[in-house]
Amino acid sequence: MQLKAMELQGYRNYDSVKLTTEGGVNIFIGPNAQGKTNLLEAIHVLSLTKSHRTSKDKELISWNSSSAVIRAQMSRRVGDVSLELQLSAQGKKAKVNGLEQRKLSTFVGTLNVVLFAPEDLDIVKGAPGVRRRFMDMEIGQVHPGYLYDMQQYQKILQQRNNYLKSTDIRRASPELLEVWNEQLALTGVKMMQKRKNFILQLQKWAEKIHAGITGGTEHLTVDYKPSFGTADSLDSQDQSSLFGQFMIKLTQSKEQEFRRGTTLTGPHRDDLTFAINGKDVQSFGSQGQQRTAALSLKLAELELMHEEIGEYPLLLLDDVLSELDQTRQTQLIETFQSRVQTFITTTGLESVNMSRLKDASIFHVKDGQLLR
Repeated sequence: MQLKAMELQGYRNYDSVKLTTEGGVNIFIGPNAQGKTNLLEAIHVLSLTKSHRTSKDKELISWNSSSAVIRAQMSRRVGDVSLELQLSAQGKKAKVNGLEQRKLSTFVGTLNVVLFAPEDLDIVKGAPGVRRRFMDMEIGQVHPGYLYDMQQYQKILQQRNNYLKSTDIRRASPELLEVWNEQLALTGVKMMQKRKNFILQLQKWAEKIHAGITGGTEHLTVDYKPSFGTADSLDSQDQSSLFGQFMIKLTQSKEQEFRRGTTLTGPHRDDLTFAINGKDVQSFGSQGQQRTAALSLKLAELELMHEEIGEYPLLLLDDVLSELDQTRQTQLIETFQSRVQTFITTTGLESVNMSRLKDASIFHVKDGQLLR
């Protein structure tokens, strides 16, 4: 998979800019706040129709424009593909090869990316929400239907939470609550099973990659922790059994949910745990071990996507090389070198091990302008 060209109009600080790549490694260099990350974000938005930095699409549109447009030409195993995504106050319009897509879920997955930014080092040691977002974004690219389930789940969850906040348990309608419970459980079970399968696949690659980085001295395990039951129970039960278990948990926590005004069971409460040689990395791992685990996860994503779709995604490295020591940076570069088209942002080449990079294309970014 390769991005051959991209054009932005009215996007962030870019009134109009065109990028033509030659494949391989592409480095965007320049001071902070010039627009380097905006370029990587645009590629990410073209992949998933949403930003990794904000949930508000209006922030992606430049202040003097009513809409933003991202266009790209890319090549895949099946041939060349053109993509277009328009963002405006009226919503999003997406086109593949000039044909408008009725659902965004049919657009997602055409361009696949793996993003690695400094905040991704918090996947291991950060809050559970960081890990849930990690799962959602990556599963959604390989299985676009998952994004639909996730969006439906969020809508139901918000409605249910609003009801819990605004209604006293003594005046609550059992019939209405039962409808929301059923809807929440139906979509939630689908998400849980897909998360479990994804983590199983990811674990296989992450374990192998982590052993390579550490010279075989450390064994990394990644476990999915659903909000109720265990990950193993997802294998041993069918959807109807899990649905029943979900409904029971919602009933059991009813009084507590009304007191707190929020839903306490479901995928929005899931988490991941990491262990090295059997010890919890989040609680007992060194910073170096936590970073190596995060790096292993990101490199595992590349391999998992290659396994699923038959080609490597694009790799987006947003100012992350300066955060890695020489050993981890070398491991990262050797992984993508000559295999994965990569886009890197950096404030200076002194933070990049250029001796490991071959034939990198360098672009200078200044005030929303792109120069070779």
